Amino acid sequence: MIRRRQFITLLGGAAAVWPLAARAQQRTAMPVVGFLGVESPDVWAGRLAAFRIGLSETGYVEGQNVTIDYRWLEGRYDRLPTLLAELVARRVAVIVTTGDTPAALAAKAANATIPVVFGVGDDPVKLGLVASLNRPGGNMTGVNFFLNEVVAKRLSLLHELLPKAARIGVIANPANAQTEIALKELDRAARSIGLSTHVANASTIREIDAAFETVHREHVDALFVAPDQFLASRRVQFALLAARYALPASYSTRSYTEVGGLMSYGTSPQDYYRQIGIYTGRILKGEKPADLPVVQSTKLEFVINMTTARVLGLEIPSTVRALADEVIE
Repeated sequence: MIRRRQFITLLGGAAAVWPLAARAQQRTAMPVVGFLGVESPDVWAGRLAAFRIGLSETGYVEGQNVTIDYRWLEGRYDRLPTLLAELVARRVAVIVTTGDTPAALAAKAANATIPVVFGVGDDPVKLGLVASLNRPGGNMTGVNFFLNEVVAKRLSLLHELLPKAARIGVIANPANAQTEIALKELDRAARSIGLSTHVANASTIREIDAAFETVHREHVDALFVAPDQFLASRRVQFALLAARYALPASYSTRSYTEVGGLMSYGTSPQDYYRQIGIYTGRILKGEKPADLPVVQSTKLEFVINMTTARVLGLEIPSTVRALADEVIE
């Protein structure tokens, strides 16, 4: 027979152990989000912060009541099938593919049951990701951030900044399925304002160097970098090479101008990553992707780096400067 003092000791020990066991059980019961990033984590701090803010708005905080399993392509699209297979095998609650059409298409091909929240720059209906914007159907929904639709406007702003420029060099990543669409939009826009273009392809670090040498030999007046996550991950390389060749350059996202790029025009990454976080949280709460309309992120920003303009010897017209959402001094 257990004596009274022994019983109280055992009871006290059990009381001390129970919360630990309960917390351990809660940890194992946390939903897991599979996050597939196209670049690498060191260049995504701001976007990840925005994604976590969106999650928190629905009541989820990483490490407290949700786990995020990150997978990073680092620009290597050939790794998509392997990384997605890993997330599917783990049976994550939601798969997030951010800012890239190839990743979203690969997620659709790899899985038809796990909910997917995507971010794409092209029309997700034309891509076959969803049945319609209002009623996606299936297991996918997300954010459309008009990456290709703003190509013409971005070229127009470059033309306003450099009205005497007649020949535009273009660097594009042929490994990205969006590139062909973006180049068609660019060609149409260039012809409409009387500009000629010369395209140089680049899908590796060395090819970026070679592309700059190519457009330099072609005596282009300015550079237009096609939207692409891998190219964006090499933004410091672009800023350095553009300075070396004294090329005024236009980019698709402010991350370029923050490190020395001349100008950028495009959707705010922080805005659409926050929206992706919100949808991820809503699905974790039980809503179905089929019932969540695709969000069209319309917050656009035009950013000019005045330090770079001065280094290039450029006088920014007051009309162009007035259009800028932000001027980096």
